[in-house]
Amino acid sequence: MGEWTGIEGAVDRSEGFGERLLGQLLDRAHEMPPQLIAPLVAEEIRAIGGRDVSILLQDYAQLALVPLRGRGLTHGEPLPLEGSPAGRAFLTERIVEDPQTDGVRMFLPLLDGSDEIGVMSLTLDEVDDDERRLLRRLAGLVADMLVTKNRYTDQFFRTRRREPMSVPAEIQWSLLPPLTMMTPQVAIAGILEPAYDVAGDSLDYALNDDVLHLAMIDAMGHGLNAAVLATVAVGAYRHARRADAGLAELYSFMDTAIDQQFGPDHFVTAQMMRLNIGTGHLEWVNAGHPAPMLIRDHKVIGVLEGPGTLPVGFGGSTPQINSEQLRRGDRVLAYTDGLIEEHTTGGEQFGEERLIATIERVGPASATVQQMVRKLSHTLMRERGGVTSDDASLFLIEWRGGSADHLTRPLL
Repeated sequence: MGEWTGIEGAVDRSEGFGERLLGQLLDRAHEMPPQLIAPLVAEEIRAIGGRDVSILLQDYAQLALVPLRGRGLTHGEPLPLEGSPAGRAFLTERIVEDPQTDGVRMFLPLLDGSDEIGVMSLTLDEVDDDERRLLRRLAGLVADMLVTKNRYTDQFFRTRRREPMSVPAEIQWSLLPPLTMMTPQVAIAGILEPAYDVAGDSLDYALNDDVLHLAMIDAMGHGLNAAVLATVAVGAYRHARRADAGLAELYSFMDTAIDQQFGPDHFVTAQMMRLNIGTGHLEWVNAGHPAPMLIRDHKVIGVLEGPGTLPVGFGGSTPQINSEQLRRGDRVLAYTDGLIEEHTTGGEQFGEERLIATIERVGPASATVQQMVRKLSHTLMRERGGVTSDDASLFLIEWRGGSADHLTRPLL
């Protein structure tokens, strides 16, 4: 296939031009090779009078936006999420307009559903509502292309890496679902730390009808052995979940898989949860994992303890199922023990009390679960003096309640 040549000539502002432009992009998008996304986007933005186009992707540590390199794109240094117009567009998921001496710099969030991909930026001499609507739709199409083409290129993975990634981390990242999901009834967000050297921590979820299935695991050990153990645990969890196993069966299946493959000297601690997103009824099995925290009105009102179950892999334990009725707006935070068992510079263990204090300080300034989990992880890292000798991951769930039936109504 030849290179995309775009729409040539003077800026076209005729009626229906924007629809024709998007239509042509949609027609070509399915066959567009990854290396031509950049020139395609740059060329089409020039067709509406734009210039200096950049596509910025979130880095793995969720600290910065990194410019994608490609013909037709403007490159530069990574931009911080905090304190830059691009970061503000990303964090708020809204268009940010920054007036310049030669026009208006536009920053548009790139969203795949609720999953945050990055930001597209460009400069226009002037901007009106028609162009804002066109650019918003164009940004959605660009995000869709980036996610789709990501499956058969390393270009976007390389862009997001600001540090070398270990083999165990490579394995863990390949297992993960999108780290954010938002629906009218429930929202979730997760983060892995250290992003470039994580080994045994992993998380997974699936929304099947009215039930949200969630799991957070922490495989014993470090390095490649932990990553292999976590891979088997996640694979067994998904297999049992997709066979519609209940929590007790799911635990037993994972337990057997780990025991038969690795023997009694290897194990995985885990939280397996089921949340009815219509009623807010939460059930869980705690297999040797730190108890999740229940957050209401930005306060930690307790931990979801209940009877515990042996870690996955010890073989033969009878799983204990616990339950809790959530209220609308409640948040449940699952985490791995690396967060609280880390020792600070003075030798003191970080501890659960300091974790709770940090949650209650960060929570009120976080409008979404994505913002809270990101701020919480970064704040905890600073308070531990930047020390992370073990994986330290977070998984946050917010139950919103209500119904999504209005989304099925025909559009008028």
